[in-house]
Amino acid sequence: QVQLVESGGGLVQAGGSLRLSCAASRRIFSFNVMGWYRQAPGNERELVATMDSSGSTNYADSVKGRFTISRDNAKNTVYLQMSSLEAEDTAVYYCNLRLLTSIYWGQGTQVTVSS
Repeated sequence: QVQLVESGGGLVQAGGSLRLSCAASRRIFSFNVMGWYRQAPGNERELVATMDSSGSTNYADSVKGRFTISRDNAKNTVYLQMSSLEAEDTAVYYCNLRLLTSIYWGQGTQVTVSS
């Protein structure tokens, strides 16, 4: 019912910055949570950052102070500004949308940080 399309991944040097974006296929007017998860090879998928439709945020301890999540509700788009990137940030980053009764995932975008 809702498609999520991520963009902005790529290869960056340690200490650099990258901005990810995720656009939902239609406007969502009910309460929802949008955010980012990541998964490195051999690891479980882990929460990176979320923001709900009222503006409340949640960050993983490992990215606090380096990553910033934001939303443009008119565009149903969520962004992740990543700064001071580290090799440990290398992973596939997935956009996530949670509605009252449904959960949706994007296809993922690769972020590779070279050390």
